[in-house]
Amino acid sequence: MSIRPIKRIVQSQPTIEGAGVKLRRAFGFGDTAETDPFLLLDDFRNDRPADYLAGFPWHPHRGIETVTYILSGTVEHRDSLGSHGTLGAGDVQWMTAGRGIMHQEMPQGDAQGRMHGFQLWANLPSSLKMTAPRYQDVKAAEVPEVTDDDGTHVRVVCGEFWGKKGPVEGVAADPRYLDVFVPPNRRKTLKVETERHAFAYVFEGDGSFRSASQPQGVLTERQVGGEEIVARERAGNRSLVLFDSGDEVTVQAGPHGIRFLLVSGKPIQEPVAWYGPIVMNTQAELQQAVSELRAGTFIKG
Repeated sequence: MSIRPIKRIVQSQPTIEGAGVKLRRAFGFGDTAETDPFLLLDDFRNDRPADYLAGFPWHPHRGIETVTYILSGTVEHRDSLGSHGTLGAGDVQWMTAGRGIMHQEMPQGDAQGRMHGFQLWANLPSSLKMTAPRYQDVKAAEVPEVTDDDGTHVRVVCGEFWGKKGPVEGVAADPRYLDVFVPPNRRKTLKVETERHAFAYVFEGDGSFRSASQPQGVLTERQVGGEEIVARERAGNRSLVLFDSGDEVTVQAGPHGIRFLLVSGKPIQEPVAWYGPIVMNTQAELQQAVSELRAGTFIKG
């Protein structure tokens, strides 16, 4: 067994999307080598309705899958294929955009005006870029939960973990998507297959992701060429933790516990060409998609 070292810890950055929604971006629209097969992670969390009610009006997607996970408030969605529904607290939607879809997502806060959710983009391999669009809508009660003897609690959104299998199936990236809470001052080791890329995104409390042999407060990171450096390894609210290779992740929770998304997937290792929410393999494919948008032939039915 080998604990995954930390490549780095970064704070999600404020950005504005849609019609003026203020959110935090953990990663996205950059080099995908370290997060492949994942392309983007947004944390849309706000207590001010004016910062999110304008929502995400009609926009296209092609070549990716999106995962929307709601913690508080609701999101109403509609698309060009006639689908319509509302996601509430604890609900999950996995949308395979495939060959193309137009949709909109309009958030509403809870009774106190709070809105909180995440959207993760997963890439599709070239062989599935133009597959038929589909949805997997999952209600909160359908997401399996498991609690260990030490109080560690895990919701299994996708993949298998501790004998539980998440309800989202048939996803190209074969991801594991977990919502993990580790109680105050507890240390927990979680298995992650070596061949997967993995990251954690902390959204409540804080803690340290480290090897049991490393002292509290620091971790040793080995760079290319063998030089060792000492880096800070404590991860707090809105921190993205990128892991190196290994088959386990160890976290030491702080005095208030720690809650984080733990996401892993098998790299696709194909070229990525971006045009906002359209992700293909080549610039020629992007140009074709844009031409179809302008010509009104983007939706294939």
